Amino acid sequence: MSDHPVPQAGQQAPTFRAPASTGEVDLGSLKGSQSVVLYFYPKADTPGCTREACAFRDVFSEYAKRGVAVIGVSADTVEEQKKFAEKYHLNFPLVADPEHRVLNAYGVWGERTRPDGTKTIGVRRWTFLIDKAGTIRKVYQDVSPEQHAGDILRDIEQLGIA
Repeated sequence: MSDHPVPQAGQQAPTFRAPASTGEVDLGSLKGSQSVVLYFYPKADTPGCTREACAFRDVFSEYAKRGVAVIGVSADTVEEQKKFAEKYHLNFPLVADPEHRVLNAYGVWGERTRPDGTKTIGVRRWTFLIDKAGTIRKVYQDVSPEQHAGDILRDIEQLGIA
C-alpha cells in the first residue's frame, strides 16, 4: 500500500505544477475558474489505459460544455505522454510524473491488482472530481476504463458541479 494518505471528498485537492503532453499543467491556476476531472492511469498506450483515455476523448466536448477540465496523470515520461496523446488524438493534457510527486500527493502509487489478477506496485486507476473551489467532491477507485468517463458526467450533473 501507499505510505501517502489519499485525499478524501470534502478536502482541498493537492495542487501541483508538472510537465505534460501539452506543456506545463498548473492545477492551482484552475481554482476559481474550472472544475477538474483528475484521473490517474497505470501506463500510457496499454489496452485499459487506451480505452479509458479514448472514452474521455470521445465525450470531451460534454466536459468542455460544463466548464470541466480533464487531466490524465501517470508515471510515464513527457515523451511517452506526447506519443500516446498524438497516437490517439487525445484532446486534454497528460501529466508526466516519473518522480511520483503528483502520484504520492494523491496516494495513488502503491499496490494494485492487474486485470489478470496479479498484484504489482504502480499507479492505481483512480480519479478525483474537483470543483471550482478546489474541493474534492468525489473519489473513484478501481474504475471501469470503458464506463468511467460517462459515470463522471452523470455525477457532475447530480452534484451540481457544472
